[in-house]
Amino acid sequence: MQNLTPKQIVEELDRYIIGQSDAKKAVAVAIRNRWRRQQLSPEMAHEVSPKNIIMSGPTGVGKTEIARRLASLTGAPFIKVEASKFTEVGYHGRDVESMVRDLLDKAISMARSEQAKSVKEKAEKIANDRLVDLLLPSTESNNQPQSGPGEYVPADESEERKQRLREKIREQVESGALDEKEIELSVRNKPQTSVMFANMGLDQMDPDMANMFEKLIPEQNKRRKTTVKDARQILIEQETDKLLDQEKITNSAIELTEASGIVFLDEIDKIASPTGQIKGGGSPDVSRQGVQRDLLPIVEGSAVNTKYGVVHTDHILFIAAGAFHVASVNDLMPELQGRFPIRVELASLTKDDFIRILSEPENALTTQQEQLLGVEGLNINFEIKAIEAIADLAAQANATLENIGARRLMTIVEKVFEQINFDAPEMKDAGNTDVQITEQFVRDQVASIVKDRDLSKFVL
Repeated sequence: MQNLTPKQIVEELDRYIIGQSDAKKAVAVAIRNRWRRQQLSPEMAHEVSPKNIIMSGPTGVGKTEIARRLASLTGAPFIKVEASKFTEVGYHGRDVESMVRDLLDKAISMARSEQAKSVKEKAEKIANDRLVDLLLPSTESNNQPQSGPGEYVPADESEERKQRLREKIREQVESGALDEKEIELSVRNKPQTSVMFANMGLDQMDPDMANMFEKLIPEQNKRRKTTVKDARQILIEQETDKLLDQEKITNSAIELTEASGIVFLDEIDKIASPTGQIKGGGSPDVSRQGVQRDLLPIVEGSAVNTKYGVVHTDHILFIAAGAFHVASVNDLMPELQGRFPIRVELASLTKDDFIRILSEPENALTTQQEQLLGVEGLNINFEIKAIEAIADLAAQANATLENIGARRLMTIVEKVFEQINFDAPEMKDAGNTDVQITEQFVRDQVASIVKDRDLSKFVL
């Protein structure tokens, strides 16, 4: 984990997310506390629990983006799951432990990529050796070359010629001179059990049983014709797999998951039962309380069996989020509420926020459009009034219809650029490469919608 101070974390988040300073500070402190815990003695570190966070606020205000950017920033295994997709044990659907297995799969992938970097050079060398072997002429004359009728070249000279030929082919392979040459090689293919048994719910199966199914299905080898360029990548992957220490990867991934894993539990308000709601077997919300009960031990800290081994969830950071339009945080089970000691309320976005969102972040929608159309040779230039007009339309739409936050900007920007995106190739051919986006242009593009009050097109 990177050693970032809370202030540095907030500064990094500010590059992509506008406003919501309280939420940014909360997650920054939570991440810093994880680093602090790792500096303690093992005995004390074991006693320090993560400060899980629950964020409430309208959709599109940055809840998911904060968690996603945070994981990217810290290099931690991260998954986003929707609480509404889980069901109580005994019902059809995913059980809550599957989120831990998914998190470990992400950590396995990260650990594998990290170790693959250390063996990359060796894997490339072996792959090139195998390519040279495949490209070498396989004739008996290589072993017994003749210099004349009834005469054979001495063995040492034959070996020398073969070595010279190998070196010549190797130079061509490494320089890329033979990239387009077609060769035939054997490719290993192991069927994906998770796909084959998807309808049977393999991810819900006992890990030992799942491993047994995987071992029962043997790898298949088949001959395949491909170019040298593509064959090199296939062989590098094969040799990388051979060089990797799977046990080391697994141990590293489990440790990474337990110490640094982040689970973003979205739509947690969907499993809360609103105060006064009748609970009973006939209710469509029959499993809401059940999901909360199943979720509680995972968040509190428990041992989850996976096909790679046992994962302890005691120090995984859980960040929950929900709009809480109908229910409130207090409608969750008291025990579950207690496992989310930090509560942050995110504010709705205003017109001024939209203006900042369109102009300040490095990945702003305006910047994206400029670069996308720059590929077509167009120079897009936004006037300040145009950005204000887009922000104003987004604020109006959110006030008139359901408030979907910054997501409204995406639809409006797409509507503004709809015709330009369609005509871009012809505009370049006609020499119309400079495009000025003015306030009038923005309003003209959405005039018919505003006039008819048909704002349904803005709904994502």
